[in-house]
Amino acid sequence: MVLNQDTMNTSPTRESNTPSGNSSPLLQMVKARLLEFIRQPEAIFWVYVFPVLMMVALGVAFRSRSVETFDVLIVEGTQAHSVAQILEGASDFAFNLSILSADECATRLRTGKTSLVIETKGESYVYRFDPTRPGSMAAKAAADQTLQVAAGRQDVFEAEEVASTEPGGRYIDFLVPGLLGLGLMGGGLFGVGFVIVDMRIRKLLKLYMATPMKRSHFLMSLMLSRMVFMIPEVLLLLVMAWLFFGVLIFGSLWLVILLIVLGSIQFSGIGLLIASRVRTLEAASGLLNLVMLPMWTLSGVFFSYDNFPQAIHPLIKALPLTPLIDALRAAILEGEGLTQLIPELAIIMVWAIASFGVALLIFRWQD
Repeated sequence: MVLNQDTMNTSPTRESNTPSGNSSPLLQMVKARLLEFIRQPEAIFWVYVFPVLMMVALGVAFRSRSVETFDVLIVEGTQAHSVAQILEGASDFAFNLSILSADECATRLRTGKTSLVIETKGESYVYRFDPTRPGSMAAKAAADQTLQVAAGRQDVFEAEEVASTEPGGRYIDFLVPGLLGLGLMGGGLFGVGFVIVDMRIRKLLKLYMATPMKRSHFLMSLMLSRMVFMIPEVLLLLVMAWLFFGVLIFGSLWLVILLIVLGSIQFSGIGLLIASRVRTLEAASGLLNLVMLPMWTLSGVFFSYDNFPQAIHPLIKALPLTPLIDALRAAILEGEGLTQLIPELAIIMVWAIASFGVALLIFRWQD
């Protein structure tokens, strides 16, 4: 016979057996989760080491360069070598050049292994490129400018160029808040959702049901323990970003910490909601990826969501990850204060409260 959970939680006998003080169910569950975590070296690696390695790898890949390099192919012909000499002598650009047959050039262009193919046509040239591929338009413009100048074109005026490489305006500065939000999302969803499903599979939830502990204590303990893991993880990312790439926080550090805490609560609550009724790890993985994929793509982790049509911007801004990343970028890069971030904070709080509240209502200890 299965007893009603609410009756079990409000039973005088059960309440009288509830430990008090430092032995409360909530504190004991948090302590158990912390001990379980620190005894798993692989978990420590994925939570603390892997995000730093990913940030360093992306930061190096998109580091600032004094001269941009373009991959260009030249179709074999009588003027191919003279074209290569002109491009190799360019002072403003750097080209990785190869002279190949027309078929080989077409194949490499089709498979994305080059940005631009140049074919000589009498006294002129034919540029073949994919305008939708990043870097192709820039490669075409750089090659055309170099060849036009070599052919005798002169600029009407000489413009002054000022390169801006100050911290706060580089791609790595844009990237770090996105990675912070991504880490909070992944840690909250997988770190909480998978734990609950795993406990359900191992029949641990039935054991917890027999203890003098409320559902709210159990769910809150998972959220609190996850927060203990995630806050140091995110702060470590900020420290490593400062040490390796000189990323600065132009706003309040306390505001950034507040955003990290709220983001952790938000995604932990969503993780609880997803896992409230799920019975298998396969189902949990599918649901978690279904929730995460739109935010990976739309929320501006690696590039601005302004690239998407204006019509869907309200939908993008309503996603849980978008206001968190927007608020982190505003606080870190623009130095904005708490009052300027009220709209983003409101959306985060709505997601946090609603997800935890619904999870508390529909959660089941067992099937």
